[in-house]
Amino acid sequence: MKKIVKILGICLSIWVGCATLVQAQDFPSKPVKLIVPFPPGGGTDILARPIAQKLYEKWGQTVIVENRGGAGGNIGTKAAADAPADGYTLILGTVGTHAVNQSLYVSAGFDSTIDFAAITMVANTTNILVVHPSVPAQTMAELLAYARANPNKLNYASPGNGSPSHLATEIFKSMAGVELVHVPYKGSGPALADMLGGQIQFWIANSPVVLQHIETGKLRALASTSAKRPAVAANIPTIDEAGLKGYEADTWFGIFAPAKTPKGVLAQLNQDIVAVLNLPDVRQKFSAEGAEIVADSSASFTQRLHADIAKWKKVIVDLKLRVE
Repeated sequence: MKKIVKILGICLSIWVGCATLVQAQDFPSKPVKLIVPFPPGGGTDILARPIAQKLYEKWGQTVIVENRGGAGGNIGTKAAADAPADGYTLILGTVGTHAVNQSLYVSAGFDSTIDFAAITMVANTTNILVVHPSVPAQTMAELLAYARANPNKLNYASPGNGSPSHLATEIFKSMAGVELVHVPYKGSGPALADMLGGQIQFWIANSPVVLQHIETGKLRALASTSAKRPAVAANIPTIDEAGLKGYEADTWFGIFAPAKTPKGVLAQLNQDIVAVLNLPDVRQKFSAEGAEIVADSSASFTQRLHADIAKWKKVIVDLKLRVE
């Protein structure tokens, strides 16, 4: 009897393995949804669309980009967490949605370490400190002097409470000893509109959102948030170089699936998405947007996720930030 049970167990394991392999080989057999947990026009949306297009070309199946903004990305992220775990619903998450919100929100509605499987980190991007041309500051030193002399005169934008932009600015305020007025928006698109219109004067924004407006002179770039100058902002000093020593606040983007997605499908997704990200035209497009492609393994991305959850938890506790 023991031998029979053992044989049955082996057969079951082989059957499960074969079923998973067949499922992965057949994937995808219908359209795939890629959730962007922010409104159109932001950095996440800008990076999602070429990925969706290239996956469509590779798979022959439509990849639908679905913008589901709100609550600092929590609404779209929870929708992805609650989706069927079959590989047909993915999310392009960020350091904000999957690392920051764990500690920032009283209840984000999901746990990124339990409810998601990390597929691959797509890219790192720098943030750029921009001001409206009406602000009488041509350098970081002049900006700091102006802000200190005029407390709460400058309004600063963020794509929402608890977004990486919000936290980056709060760290900036703390290190610089300045007082600014926070104006949260429901995504980078609406924030950009008011920034260009002059209603907002200060923004630490993700580079893909503001680069073209810096080039046309509609916004003035004073510094970047990277530890060292990125290629896309080689002529712009870092905030660290400009005087706030130790300052660093970059943003990453990564693709996740619901946690119980079959391992074979996850492996197929990683292989195909990494292949797409490594295409020369995709690399060129991302580079032009200020995004440095990563395209790593699931294990590597998971390790980075856990490290950043711990990192941002400390920042949030130290600054006493909390969002209901």
